[in-house]
Amino acid sequence: MVKERARILVVGGGYVGMYTALRLQRKLKRELQRGDVEITVVTPDPYMTYQPFLPEAAAGSISPRHVVVPLRRVLDRCRVVVGEVTAIDHAKRTAFLTTLATEEEGTGGEHLSYDELVLAPGSVSRTLPIPGLADHGIGFKTVEEAIGLRNHVIEQMDIASSTRDPAIRDAALTFVFVGGGYAGVEALGELEDMARYTARYYHNVRPEDMKWILVEASDRILPEVGAEMGRYTVSELRRRNIDVRLNTRLASCTDRVAVLDDGSRFPTRTVVWTAGVKPSPLLAATDLPLNERGRLRCTAELTVEGATHAWAAGDAAAVPDVTAGQPGTETAPNAQHAVRQAKVLGDNIVHTLRGEPLQTYSHKYVGSVASLGLHKGVAQVYGRKLKGYPAWFMHRVYHLSRVPTVNRKARVLAEWTLSGLFKREIVSLGSLEHPRAEFELAAGGKPPLDPSDDPKGSS
Repeated sequence: MVKERARILVVGGGYVGMYTALRLQRKLKRELQRGDVEITVVTPDPYMTYQPFLPEAAAGSISPRHVVVPLRRVLDRCRVVVGEVTAIDHAKRTAFLTTLATEEEGTGGEHLSYDELVLAPGSVSRTLPIPGLADHGIGFKTVEEAIGLRNHVIEQMDIASSTRDPAIRDAALTFVFVGGGYAGVEALGELEDMARYTARYYHNVRPEDMKWILVEASDRILPEVGAEMGRYTVSELRRRNIDVRLNTRLASCTDRVAVLDDGSRFPTRTVVWTAGVKPSPLLAATDLPLNERGRLRCTAELTVEGATHAWAAGDAAAVPDVTAGQPGTETAPNAQHAVRQAKVLGDNIVHTLRGEPLQTYSHKYVGSVASLGLHKGVAQVYGRKLKGYPAWFMHRVYHLSRVPTVNRKARVLAEWTLSGLFKREIVSLGSLEHPRAEFELAAGGKPPLDPSDDPKGSS
């Protein structure tokens, strides 16, 4: 039995936020029915994005709507608020948030009181002050960015196919990806595979006409799968005529020219930035302790150090790794830990409400899998190394088992099955990003002054 009525506030609807709230509504089902507990989830989007599927969504193997999980359906016993928490005063147990309604009302925001706080705002792209990056860079962290990038790549092939200017054609068919982690390598592998297939439907664009460049500041890519598998990945990408530049940084991308610090210059209309993430800026607007990297200082029980009734996990939390041999080691900020931490976090909140002892989060990292395109991949699981088709198959099996809800699993499996029976879709729907453009022009709206500002195109 819960000792007294508790208001639980979950900030964020990603891995940690959704799984924690899901765990709580299952464990506290009776208390929720009686009104002894209230769970509120504040999230900028009404869905959770399963990010490992973003590369396949960009390649067209999975529909965008199957990459996301609707929170209102899954968290049917929670109150889901679509908004953004901008500040937290934990000493007063108060969060300040803005919603679409507060913007319409012009009130500036509202205060929300709570008894237990779960901070899981996730992370944002870590950018650098590189000239031209803010103007021309493309991110790859949301489903909107993934689909936008797919539309953009196909649109560049349309431009190259229809122009007679060799400079425009060369820039359109040059694709630069910055960052050799999961996001960069998988996005590059899947999109190169998709573009190679798409080229067969263009009479004057061949796969060898396209330049794919991967820029990585360190001396290896995919460090999660180990040094040997990382070297294999470099060899596999180079075998596909992908230019992999290690120990290299992007110096500038102004005027649609990617300049690397080794002196190379690539006229390009596509610069994809996947060079890491950083904790959400919300953490700096709280009165909770942060470490030198801006993450919340947490205990092995997933409580925030020195703050009662405050919990955190995932990208925003620096959680001690009790399975590591060296003291001071923290768990990696990845999905594997986030999902498992959420379950322990939810259980520990229940234990706290019922006056029971807390659990310690302990999980040894079992390995990683990565896709490099259709039927290509690398994996290192429980010390075993796989490459090629077996690794790609394990990648799909693993993520199919991890994607939330049976509904989502069935839909993804059905799409994979159908994509194996029929040809790829090669359609660009860039106009979806500006759905009112056609009507605005028909109604007498001003035409775009610059071709690059065309509201009907993704670029």
